[in-house]
Order: sequence, then structure tokens, then C-alpha cells
Amino acid sequence: MNINIDELKQIYLRAYKIRKTEEEIANRYSEQEMRCPTHLSIGQELVPSIYAQFITKEDYAVSTHRAHAHYLAKGGDLKAMIAEIYGKKTGCSHGMGGSMHLIDKKVGFMGSTAIVGGTIPIGVGLALSIQIKNENRISTVFLGDGSTEEGVFYESINFAALKDLPVIFICENNFYSVYSKLEVRQPKNRKIYKFVEAMGIKTLHADGYNIEEAYNKIKEAISYVKEKRKPILIELDTYRFREHCGPNFDNDIGYREEEEYKYFLSKDPLIALRTYLEENNVIDTVIASEQKIETEIKEAFTFAKESPWPKYNEISNYLYKESL
Repeated sequence: MNINIDELKQIYLRAYKIRKTEEEIANRYSEQEMRCPTHLSIGQELVPSIYAQFITKEDYAVSTHRAHAHYLAKGGDLKAMIAEIYGKKTGCSHGMGGSMHLIDKKVGFMGSTAIVGGTIPIGVGLALSIQIKNENRISTVFLGDGSTEEGVFYESINFAALKDLPVIFICENNFYSVYSKLEVRQPKNRKIYKFVEAMGIKTLHADGYNIEEAYNKIKEAISYVKEKRKPILIELDTYRFREHCGPNFDNDIGYREEEEYKYFLSKDPLIALRTYLEENNVIDTVIASEQKIETEIKEAFTFAKESPWPKYNEISNYLYKESL
């Protein structure tokens, strides 16, 4: 693989942290102490983990209802995220947002929302702000294939193209919107990146399970925005292993074929990455780092469970100008 081994190690450990965090959320969810819906990214960790190699905390990012991976890859505070999912005052949204409403402005993660496509114009607005202020950073909009069926997506692409804004749209195409396959929602054989290209911005496409291909294409996309100060969309094919919303597996209810599920499971990029690191004799340091991550995750859950609840009279706080 034509990628520096140290970089691959960083990418793997970032993805490992995301997966182990979400697996722990899934394991504890039945305790009914996390009183909010959760949309897990298990299976989709590679794309944000590679993305994080090429951006800094000065760059902005916004995300979707499936935000844990993006938040953590951007450097968001793990304890604050888990506390938020538990509804505690120490959470990143003071316990008032839950799993789908994460924010950490210290690292440029400017928010996520439950509304499909809701953060797309916000990310474009951040790019406009960057342009007006002549700042040396970029904006990232994470989105799924489902949001390309929302009107605001087209409005935002059009405005970004018209104004030449420094924004990268990262479309993680996992082929499903809840239980509906892409082919029953959009015209047959129409590619997302192709119709976006027709709207006047540069586009790229990659297999989000092919480590080297995804690395090269994501690097190319971010370099393009940073150097050209123009918008780009990159579509990356990926797959979620758990149900649309919740901690469980749902490949037994019939909306996706077992052969398809097993195919993507067999291509799990975390397993492929770890195998490659083992073959290149760095597994001892990887194991030590994995253990540190697991300790960090346990401490985050302890912190969340021991944290105080927000007070009832604070319920109207943070609605308008108050800073998070």
C-alpha cells in the first residue's frame, strides 16, 4: 500500500476509537439511561478517519444525524459526547441535544442536526464567511445519499458553485435511507457525483472501503478546495452494519439481502487495516494504543454517568445567542 505506515496507524486508531465507542454505546443502550435516538456509524468509520489526516481544528465541519464518527474524527471531546448522549449538563450541548445534536467549536465542529440536509446550507454559509473574511481554512459538509433528495441540497450546491466557495461536500453513500434502497428512491443508474458535476462543481468518486483509493481521493478533494478555494463534492460508497437508528443488527428483517450484508462485512476496512499493520510489524504499538483508547472510553462513560443533570430552569437557555 502506497501510504506511509505511520499515517495508516493514525487512521486505524482513529477508526478504532470510533468503532469501540459506538460498540460500547450499543452494549449499554438497553440500560435505558441514554434517552435519545442513536444513529451509529459502525461500518462507516474509514472515511472520516482518513479525512481527519488532511484538515486542522481551524477548518469547519458540519454533520448529520449520524454524527458520532465525524465529531470524533474532527477531534471532538469524547467525554462531552458521551455525557451529551446521557443527557448530562457536562455534555457538549449541555445535555439538551442528545446524540444527533453535537458541537465542539474548539476543534471547528460546528454542529449536527436531526433534520436530513439541515446542516448543508449552514456549512455553505460557513464557507461564505471564510471567503468574506479571507480566512485560510475550509468548510466541510458531511451528508448521506438521502439528503441529495432534499431541495436544500440543490440550492446549496448551486450557491457554492455560483460564489466559488471553499467547501467540500463529503457524501457517504451507504445505499439506504432508513429501509429504502437507493434504486427505489432515485432514477436507475444515476450517479450522485455525476448529476452534481452537471451543476457546475468538480466531483470525485471512490470506494469508501478501498483504503488506498479512499485516501488518495479524499486527499485530492481537500487539496483542491484548499488550493483552488472552490467547491467540490466527493461521493464515497460505504455501508452501515447496524440498524438505521438504534443499537441492534437488522439484516434479518428483509430490506437488505444477507449476501449483500456478508459481502460488506467481509470487506471491513478496520480488519483490513489491522491485518496490514500486523504484517508490517507495528502491531505491538498498535495494541498498546488500542488499550489506551479502551481505557479512555471507559473513563468517558464513568464521567457521563457521574455527571449532574441540567436543571429544569435551564431548559430555555442556549436557544439564541448564548454560546456553547
